[in-house]
Amino acid sequence: MSDPTVDCNTAPPAGALATLSDQVTFLRSWLGNPRRVGAIAPSSASLAALICSEIDSRHAPVLELGPGTGVFTEALLARGLDAKHLTLVESTPAFAELLRKRFPTARVLTRDATELADSALYPGERAGAAVSGLPLRAMPPSTIDEVIAGVFRWLRPGASLYQFTYGLRCPVPTATLARHGLVAQAIGRVWRNLPPATVYRIRKRVS
Repeated sequence: MSDPTVDCNTAPPAGALATLSDQVTFLRSWLGNPRRVGAIAPSSASLAALICSEIDSRHAPVLELGPGTGVFTEALLARGLDAKHLTLVESTPAFAELLRKRFPTARVLTRDATELADSALYPGERAGAAVSGLPLRAMPPSTIDEVIAGVFRWLRPGASLYQFTYGLRCPVPTATLARHGLVAQAIGRVWRNLPPATVYRIRKRVS
């Protein structure tokens, strides 16, 4: 897997900067369940711009996992997606309530990402892309496997999952990638994030 370094210094999408209220909500949720939330503050606008940089309206509908306060969701809207074509899967009730108020036409599901495989997300169609803010590095391999299986159950052929990590390598274990026939490639690193983060594109291996 390649690991290019890209300093994403583009201007943040409108409305993407977290408000003080968002930061307080994020911190409270982290204090209540640090392993599930995975960070003490929302992702930066620069990270949001990078993780959504390859997605546009042609990929609708789009699946987002662990949207938190909606920083990545705002970036998807800035890329031309209509909120009605977004399915936001958020397990933390406080975040889910905030998302429903902030994006009233988006579909917000309060459930764990491990339940995706058994959920009727897209009757008659599949998503063209998925974006994940899940703290995979804090999850056991078996849980990551369930999440990955569920995501690719609902992605159409050729579609990708975009996942960021604060670590030095892809947060999806090599064994999990191999088991599901996937490849991961780093598409950039954002230094203007606390802490710095790398974004990976994960997709089915082409035979």
